[in-house]
Amino acid sequence: MGKYNSQKKQVLDCIMSLVAKGFVQGTGGNVSLLLEDGSAVAITPTQREYATMTPDDICIVDFDLNPLEESGTAPSMETAMHLAIYRSRPDVGAVVHTHQIFASVFSLISEPIPALFDEVSGAIGPKVEIVPYALSGSKELADNVVSKLGNRANCYILQNHGALSLGRDLNHAARNAELLEKAAQVYYYALTTGRTVSVLPQNVQDLMSLIVTGRQDEEIKRRRG
Repeated sequence: MGKYNSQKKQVLDCIMSLVAKGFVQGTGGNVSLLLEDGSAVAITPTQREYATMTPDDICIVDFDLNPLEESGTAPSMETAMHLAIYRSRPDVGAVVHTHQIFASVFSLISEPIPALFDEVSGAIGPKVEIVPYALSGSKELADNVVSKLGNRANCYILQNHGALSLGRDLNHAARNAELLEKAAQVYYYALTTGRTVSVLPQNVQDLMSLIVTGRQDEEIKRRRG
C-alpha cells in the first residue's frame, strides 16, 4: 500500500464521477485534493484519458511542484492554479475544474450568474464571478483566479474556458459544481424568454453570504486546530 493511496483513489473517484455527469471530457478538466497536513496535493495528471486512468496515475506534488511519489505521469498543466487557490483560500481543501456545458456558455458571453436560489447561493455564494481570460496553464491565469478569490465564493467561471468549484473536501467541491450547473442552466433558459429575471432580495443575498463565509471560517478554525 502506498502512502497516498487513499487520496489518489478519492481524486480518481471524483474525476470519474464528473466524467459520468458530462462535466469533463477526454483529457479536459482537472481535480485536486489538499493533503490533510496542507503540505502537498493529489492532482489528476496532464493529457491522460480519464477512461483509462488508474489511481497510480494520480500525482502527488508539494507547493514547489516537486513530486513526492513516482507516478509515471506529469501533473495537470493547471497545477499552479490549484496551488494558488490553496495558498489564497485556507478554507479550501479540494478544487474541481470542469468544462460543464451551461457554465461554459456564460464563460463565452462573460456574464456572471446572480443569486437565483437560496439553496444554491447558500452553498456557492450569492454571485458567480467571471475570471478574465488567460492561456491555460499560465501564471497569468493563476493570478487572474487569485484576484477574484476575495469574494469568498465557492464557484467561478473562467472566461472562454470553463468553471472552477471549490470546497472543504472533494464531495463538497463536486456538489458545488452540480449546483453551479443547475443555476447556469436555469439562468440560460430564463434569459432566452426575454423577460426580467428575478434574483434573490438583497437581504437574503447578504444572509447567504454570511452562511457561506461562516462555514468557511469554521473549516479554517478546524484546520488550524
